[in-house]
Amino acid sequence: MRANLRALLAAAAALAVVGVAGCASDDGVANQGDTGYISGRGAVEEFPADERQDAPAFGGTLSSGDEWSSEDHAGEVMVVNFWYAACPPCRVEAPMLAELATEHDDVTFIGVNVRDGAAQAEAFDERFGIPYESLLDADGGAVQLAFVEAGTITPTAVPTTLVIDSDGTIAARVIGAVPEADVSILDTILDELG
Repeated sequence: MRANLRALLAAAAALAVVGVAGCASDDGVANQGDTGYISGRGAVEEFPADERQDAPAFGGTLSSGDEWSSEDHAGEVMVVNFWYAACPPCRVEAPMLAELATEHDDVTFIGVNVRDGAAQAEAFDERFGIPYESLLDADGGAVQLAFVEAGTITPTAVPTTLVIDSDGTIAARVIGAVPEADVSILDTILDELG
């Protein structure tokens, strides 16, 4: 039964990666046409400490080619952002996340690029001034699958941003672009957890 569930989750994640691949933007980095991307609602959900789920261990290869593991950052507050370069709401929220990362140098920020190769991811980072690296998760979707299996994310909801407390539990989640009005909420959450 567990093998069937795992196979079903793997199939769902694979379909989601294929489905997400159809979303695009026609601006310079991606150089693809817009196909009518629809994002999540973009509201910050904060979870009470006694109702938080454990975040799964995750890791992989960064756009720089280095290996990265969440286990090496145990005990740290983390912000995990699922994104890809041609995703219109990802582009909207990028400068705000970059600013948060700069203001909270005591928090580990990590991106999870669900579609692109290293060159596209690095071009995006340079264009939007992203001061943190991203895991490349397009081949196999191992990071997405870890969070899907944990019941934390829906693989089709890109962007999704998670805040993981230093105890390894998920303290907050934004499905869709982080709205400019809610950046202050994320900032406050990071201040409280840091």
